Amino acid sequence: MRWWAVANFVSNAGTWMQLTVQNLLVLQITGSAAATGLSVSIQVAPGLLLGLAGGAAVDRWPRKLTAAVGQALLGAVALVTAVLVAFDQLNLPLLMALAAVTGLIATVDGPACALLGNDLVRTQDVPSAIGVGSLVHSAGRLAGAALAGVAVGVLGTAAAYAANGLSFLFVACVIPFLKAARPAEPHERAPERARAEGVPAPQPEAEAEALSARQGLAFFMGRPRLVALAALNGISALFGRNYSLTLVVLVTGPLAGDASSFSKVSTVLAVGGILGAVLGARLHRPSVRLVGVLTAAGGLLQILAGLSPSLAVLLVLVLPMAVAESVADTAQSTVLQTDPPARMRGRVLGAWSSIRTVWGLAAPPTLGLMMELAGVRTALVAGGLVVTAAVASGYLLRGRRPRPTPVLIATDPVPAATRPALGTAA
Repeated sequence: MRWWAVANFVSNAGTWMQLTVQNLLVLQITGSAAATGLSVSIQVAPGLLLGLAGGAAVDRWPRKLTAAVGQALLGAVALVTAVLVAFDQLNLPLLMALAAVTGLIATVDGPACALLGNDLVRTQDVPSAIGVGSLVHSAGRLAGAALAGVAVGVLGTAAAYAANGLSFLFVACVIPFLKAARPAEPHERAPERARAEGVPAPQPEAEAEALSARQGLAFFMGRPRLVALAALNGISALFGRNYSLTLVVLVTGPLAGDASSFSKVSTVLAVGGILGAVLGARLHRPSVRLVGVLTAAGGLLQILAGLSPSLAVLLVLVLPMAVAESVADTAQSTVLQTDPPARMRGRVLGAWSSIRTVWGLAAPPTLGLMMELAGVRTALVAGGLVVTAAVASGYLLRGRRPRPTPVLIATDPVPAATRPALGTAA
């Protein structure tokens, strides 16, 4: 698990190095903000269209091999991009094609890597492993953003892509040496091994049906806890939490700050994310209720941020906002990866990828329109009120829902003819 954490830190740092310079590169090539947004949409679109299929593939294929191949392919795409940038051969069609390929690979690689980390620890330590993953992600983001400026300033834009490609290849080299800390579930074992252990191997037709993407979506929609998580994620994405968009407008607009001012805000957001990940790693049994409470707390803090009279006040509020967001994300990931049975987890993460992509595509234009029509302060305050009210309404409606009457079912194997009638003494 320590090796996996180190590998993920290196990979996340490389990814954030690339993301830091990617939008700037698109602008340099096209001179169009619309083209920049289009490149982002093309990269995330496969998650919407093929997320379910990617999750089903993760449930069907060997996890270590799937993750290793996915990381190697992502590394190859990043290195090809670096070569094209270095020789000034990257144009808009090639850039869009590479973005689409990256998104396509990520539909399988994302859930495979997420679930692979869980296999490296005991079952009771899975929530902590997910928390460590969140901590590594936040630390990698902070390190990658800082290293990007150094790499680009000294070696040029291609260096960020090359570093990201090498980071993926490093992870691919580490994966074969990882050892699981717990035995695989019966459905994950090879058919020969399953038969040797006395576990009946599923028939090919039944296995194909059991691993269908459609069944994964049906499972997700039939699970109230998972539907509630999707609703909480959607409402917070549409009306808040896009801090890189809303806070940059607030800082450079009403608060009369500059890029340096927003850099301070970004640093505090990253620090808060790390603190939240540390706290989230200590959650052993997170719940949807906790995610709801943290979402409401984030909404209230967003209201106060919208009313901030100065940058100093905003910096004080940004830290708990980032902590609440990070802990909620860690708790949410834990529920998603531990609530479904093991045989369904890849498909559940695939369904989640598709749903989250919908929110990810809809949120920026929604928030942008709100800020354009009403101003950034009004958008932040109104969005925070909507988030808080939605969470409170959900709890009120849940509290009023009638509870099902428990039904006692006899499991006594004694034949009915020999059992005493109900109401008589046994």
